[in-house]
Amino acid sequence: MTNLGFTRVFLFYDNINFMDHVAIMKKDWGLLDKILSGKKKIESRWYKLKCKPWNSIKKGDMIYFKNSSAPIIAKAKVKKVIQFSNLNPKKVKEILDKYAKADGIDKNQINKFYKLFKDKKYCLLIFLENVKSIKTFNIDKAGFGAMAAWITVSDIDVIKK
Repeated sequence: MTNLGFTRVFLFYDNINFMDHVAIMKKDWGLLDKILSGKKKIESRWYKLKCKPWNSIKKGDMIYFKNSSAPIIAKAKVKKVIQFSNLNPKKVKEILDKYAKADGIDKNQINKFYKLFKDKKYCLLIFLENVKSIKTFNIDKAGFGAMAAWITVSDIDVIKK
């Protein structure tokens, strides 16, 4: 067994200050449908530099999901978070081999995603539970950047339109 070099596993309730997060998905990848169907049980985020939600998401937090240019349509509770740092192509391949199925990646797609992620230095695996479709609503992304793919707030009502 190879050491994947993860830096943290958040399994505890840290001061019970739960946060709300918005994950903005690429519609053409079909990931939101996989989350709602239960095929995708992990939301992964791969980065060259540390950025949200690195070190800002924990067990018990809530994630709201939306495709880009669309309203929020689903939510899920965070069951567990694993953060990997100092990645190299070998570690990326090991993470994909171990977690691809739970991340909604079919076996025949692993090489495609490996090519996309092999040069990333950081990976977050966010394990989901209690996934639900919800009444749709829009959010105000002002102040978070037009290209933001992840938003963290103390309460989703702060950005609800």
